[in-house]
This record gives sequence, C-alpha cells and structure tokens, in this order.
Amino acid sequence: MVISRTPFRISFFGGGTDYPSWYLQHGGAVLATTIDKYCYLTCRHLPPFFSCKYHIVWSKIETCQSIDEILHPVVREVLRYLGVDVGLSVHHQGDLPARSGIGSSSAFTVGIMHALYALQGQMVDKLKLAQESIYIEREVLKETVGSQDQISVAYGGFNHVTFSQNEEITIMPLTIKKERVRDLNDHLMLFYTGIERTATDIAQSYVYDIQSKSHQLNLMAEMVNESISILSSEEDLTRFGRLLDEAWKLKRSLSTQVSSTIIDQLYDLTISAGAIGGKITGAGGGGFLLVFAEPGKHENIKENLKKLIHVPFQFEFSGSQIIFFDSQ
Repeated sequence: MVISRTPFRISFFGGGTDYPSWYLQHGGAVLATTIDKYCYLTCRHLPPFFSCKYHIVWSKIETCQSIDEILHPVVREVLRYLGVDVGLSVHHQGDLPARSGIGSSSAFTVGIMHALYALQGQMVDKLKLAQESIYIEREVLKETVGSQDQISVAYGGFNHVTFSQNEEITIMPLTIKKERVRDLNDHLMLFYTGIERTATDIAQSYVYDIQSKSHQLNLMAEMVNESISILSSEEDLTRFGRLLDEAWKLKRSLSTQVSSTIIDQLYDLTISAGAIGGKITGAGGGGFLLVFAEPGKHENIKENLKKLIHVPFQFEFSGSQIIFFDSQ
C-alpha cells in the first residue's frame, strides 16, 4: 500500500502566462506557493479474489474489470500511461473541495502518478512528476491547462517559475527570510465562496484568442518580478497587497467569465472592511477568494464575509510526498 500527499497551491502573479499558446511566443512567469491543505491518494494492489479488478473511490465509487471502463479520466489515463495491468484499489480524499481554483486537479494527477510509481517500486524526481502530469492533462486528455499547477504542487514551497519560448521551464525557489514569509502568511486570508466551476471552461474563454490579451498578460508577467522585489526587500508589505489588487483587475479584463456580480460584491465587501487587495484563485469564476489585509483588519473582514467559510492556512515547502509505503 502507498499513500501520497500532494499540496494545493496559491498562485499570486503571472497566471495566464503559463499557457503554451502564450509562452511559446512571448515567454511567461509566475510566482506561486503551496499551502498545508492536501490531496491524499491511497493505492494498493487488489487481491484477485475480489469481484472487480479496479476499485476507484472519489466522488463516485467505481468497480471495473478493465481500464477502459474507468470513468475518472486521470486515473484511467495514468494507469494506461504507466502500463498498470494488476488489480488496483485507489481511494481519494482532499482537505479542500475540487473545482475551487487551488490546483486540485493537478494535485490529483501528480499525486496518483507519484503513488503508482511508488507502488511499482520506483522513485521519481519532482520534475518528472510535473512534466508527465502536464503531458497527461494537456496531450492525452486535451484539457486547456497551463503549466504552473503541476510544477507548484510537485515541488512545493515558494517558487518563481519561468516558461521559455523554447519550452524550457525553470523553477527557482525564493530565498527570503523566514520572518518575511511568516509576515506575508499573517496578511493573507482564504475564503471558500461555494461557487464551483471548471477551470478548463474559464480558461477556454480567453485562451483561444490569448494573443489579443497581450497588454494584460505582459503587465501580469512584469508583476512577478515586482512582487519578488517587494518580498526580497524590507519595505512594508502593503505594496504586495496593492499589486494583488492591480493583478486582479487585469485578470478580470481577460474574460467576462473570470468574475461575476456575486464575486465582485464579495471582493468589495473585503475592501470596505479594510482589505488592501486580493483575487479569486486559479482561473477565476468561483472557488476560493484570497484576501490581503493588515492582521488587525482580519476580524472585520471575517464579519463582512461571515456567510463564507474561512480557511486558515500556512505555507508548506515539501511538495508531493509518499507519506506511507508498505511493500507487503
């Protein structure tokens, strides 16, 4: 039996520039981190006396005799990709709901890839996990996905990720003081809006003509370096929050599906309660609302958003891990 634990991520700046339709022409960059909320995947060989060959537990419970019968697209295609032909049980649990903009889909892909490699007795590096997960999602499943989520959740921690026109991806961990990281964490709040959406649907609304969004995307890419400069200095973090606000306004302009009347109202409620900036995580459209505010304003913001679920979190730095392995 193997259990993998893969963190969810929060992307601060540069989202949108990690789509190949953009960065293969212009290059791209993101600043993102992972948090202590996880996707857990338990995998074990299923003895032959069971009535099914594959037992998959997610939001559905599947009992199948062949890989072709498996409904979960990622499980099905990763089993095919890795050539798994033995009986298998897969059980998924997550700390946060799916379709909520925290990289849950890629955490699942990276996590199942990691667990199944381990079940085969193989140790794989984080880059291989990320690259093969990108391949499954983009090339096999034909999903409209970027390249940052798989990198973030595989590696963990604060990372400046750049995407080159020659397809090279460079991962640079941020080297900032522990006290600075703690200070940033203390300024951030996360709220679940309860609005489910599919990232691919939101992304398709602006990726298909992404070249027409060059003004916004170039500015969003520039904010990555500016935000890193802020974090690396000793200046007040207020400018980081204001930059988040500017980035959210740019992101909203990419497509009418990125925000909505309800989301705009929620965001305005945070600002009126003293927030400096924030954003809807991921592609937008719903999911989680990230808020940046002075710690002294947090109670006011929680009161204004009392109908939403507040999710306290800490940054994490380990990325996808095998947390249990039993070869018996």
